[in-house]
Amino acid sequence: MLTSKERAALRAQANSLDTTLMVGKGGVTDGVIAEAENLLTARELVKGKVLEGALLTPAETCEQICQATGTEGVALIGTKFVIYRFSEKCQAERNQTGRAKRKEIPASKSDPVGKGVRARRLAAKKVREQRNAYFREQAIEKSVERSREKKLRGEE
Repeated sequence: MLTSKERAALRAQANSLDTTLMVGKGGVTDGVIAEAENLLTARELVKGKVLEGALLTPAETCEQICQATGTEGVALIGTKFVIYRFSEKCQAERNQTGRAKRKEIPASKSDPVGKGVRARRLAAKKVREQRNAYFREQAIEKSVERSREKKLRGEE
């Protein structure tokens, strides 16, 4: 199962891909599934298109291909879809050419906007706590002063 960040990264990679898998009026046949298997083994990421004459919707087509090949649907826009399956062959090629290995996307990336928001909230909380402490001290001092005045009036 892909996380939303992994899916977004794959969608970004798929933007530059050419459409290589076409599904026509015959629907999802054994030939289409075999071609998808070949493309997934060679590339990991495949962009497909459902032609106008097809009897299936793009969502149904993508779902059937995903079930038949054991892939994950990455994107579905209009008549085009993108599917992904990790390929050991592609990983071996990346390792040999020195390209980056398959990286795990960290759970929490540094978010500068969120960091600033958290810092401002923390500063505001600190100011609030200082103000509350000041007013609490003032209230205690006034209370002590009133009790002293009552004692002085009572003793006179």
